[in-house]
Amino acid sequence: MAVRQALGRGLQLGRALLLRFTAKPGPAYGWGRPEWPGPAAVRGRGERPGQAAGPVAEPRRLGLPDRYRFFRQSVAGLAARLQRQFVLRARGGAGPCGRAVFLAFGLGLGLVEEKQAEGRRAVSACQEIQAIFTQKSKLLPDLLDTRRWQGFQLDEYLIGQPIGKGCSAAVYEATIPVWPRDLEVAKSRGLLPGRGPDIIPRGEEREQAPQAPAFPLAIKMMWNISAGSSSEAIFSEMSQELVPASRVALAGEYGEVTHRKSNRGPKQLAPHPNIIRVLRAFTSSVPLLPGALVDYPDVLPPRLNPEGLGHGRTLFLVMKNYPCTLRQYLRENTPSPRLATVMLLQLLEGVDHLVQQGVAHRDLKSDNILVELDADGCPWLVISDFGCCLADECIGLQLPFTSRYVDLGGNGSLRAPEVSTARPGPRAVVDYSKADAWAVGALAYEIFGLANPFYGQGRAPLESRSYQEAQLPALPEAVPLAVRQLVRALLQRDASKRPSARVAANVLHLSLWGERTLALKNLKLDKMIAWLLQQSAATLLANRLTEKSCVETKMKMLFLANLEYEALCQAALLLHSWRAAP
Repeated sequence: MAVRQALGRGLQLGRALLLRFTAKPGPAYGWGRPEWPGPAAVRGRGERPGQAAGPVAEPRRLGLPDRYRFFRQSVAGLAARLQRQFVLRARGGAGPCGRAVFLAFGLGLGLVEEKQAEGRRAVSACQEIQAIFTQKSKLLPDLLDTRRWQGFQLDEYLIGQPIGKGCSAAVYEATIPVWPRDLEVAKSRGLLPGRGPDIIPRGEEREQAPQAPAFPLAIKMMWNISAGSSSEAIFSEMSQELVPASRVALAGEYGEVTHRKSNRGPKQLAPHPNIIRVLRAFTSSVPLLPGALVDYPDVLPPRLNPEGLGHGRTLFLVMKNYPCTLRQYLRENTPSPRLATVMLLQLLEGVDHLVQQGVAHRDLKSDNILVELDADGCPWLVISDFGCCLADECIGLQLPFTSRYVDLGGNGSLRAPEVSTARPGPRAVVDYSKADAWAVGALAYEIFGLANPFYGQGRAPLESRSYQEAQLPALPEAVPLAVRQLVRALLQRDASKRPSARVAANVLHLSLWGERTLALKNLKLDKMIAWLLQQSAATLLANRLTEKSCVETKMKMLFLANLEYEALCQAALLLHSWRAAP
């Protein structure tokens, strides 16, 4: 806005304020109300519909940042004082000094009002983009989302070889045998076994189209040592495993159990492309699966192993079968710095979704992250294994730590400092809101080709309870500066100085795709909004032109679906501060 226009606007607002403070009491005057977007257009992600309006609640309803609300109130107080001075001077004959004060007030107020209007336009634009891409980012139906298969009985599946085992479960590949009349449906959903993993002799190439995976599903069999053999006890004891379960997965036996018990059960995660989905959940008798007597004989029931300690019935979870874990992928591949940045970004997007849903994973490690490749060979990461998660409706991410018997989570090496240094007490609380983001910062070393400093492979490991930021090893110089600074920021001991997963993800989004925009010395909001609109149009076009979107297109859609004005500004400020630092 030109100085003359700002001056004119300020004088208008000054006259309005003069009437407000000198007129009789009456309805409050609304600043620029016709220019404000409606409540539906600017309501934030965490705001409830129907929130009370009024002069006090108005700034929060408009979604203005806290600093703008404080600044506006400060300007209002200053305006009242200047108006009183002006009235006194006017009654006694306003001199040049009084007119100069009023003129300066009008000019300053016009500039401040323009900044607030610019911020409101930015908030509104971000929320409109978010609404569009939230709808576009909805996941496709589950593999088993069909009436032809119930999928709640173990004998409905054909179980193959073991995929892996952990401290509480074994995972097997699986598929669904079908009748001939179901052949076409099974082919369309990729549920039929293919030719299996062909062995191609050296020097020969596969000319035919790639086959569907022989076993597109995976069945996770929990080890039941202490839950008893009733379905109610099993579901209650292993409820954390059901947090990423779909609605269909819980509609069978679990739905009947919870209906009888009349409780709400565990917190359920909304779908997210970087979070595993449990397609079916049911209890069944423990079978003798391949390798059971060798790999886990002690947890088998006595009818299968006379020396076994397990109960005869346990929980089974059906999921999509992924080719490998992140640890296995990194053992065979060395991603480029850009590709590694995209992988790190996916973990932050998944963790941000968990935080927004009030869930803390608490066991993030490369063995619990699954990987599949897109058509271009780019890895897509999925967070799995929620057996140690914190997902309580009552406490959220604030865990009361009243005694040492309270479970703090599974992965002791990758516990955030605020968790590992917590001391129990009557009023002690452990805050997990940024704990998983800290673990992602530690995993970044593995993704960028280095040893995790908190595991200590070949060197003394750092301990999260006592390390200092200066002890963190440097990432390779080939890694972009913004990424190196972000990893160090994620590993700050003080959680209040650590960026949230949302802000950290925005930093990577901006550094990957907003380099030219952020390179401007005088970055303005209108330039940022223009870049967001350009990215929106390009992402929609790329998603429509290709049958299966590449990983980078999917990540752009996630970024735009989670677009928040305040978090975006924080990320941009972080990037600028890092670049300005010597």
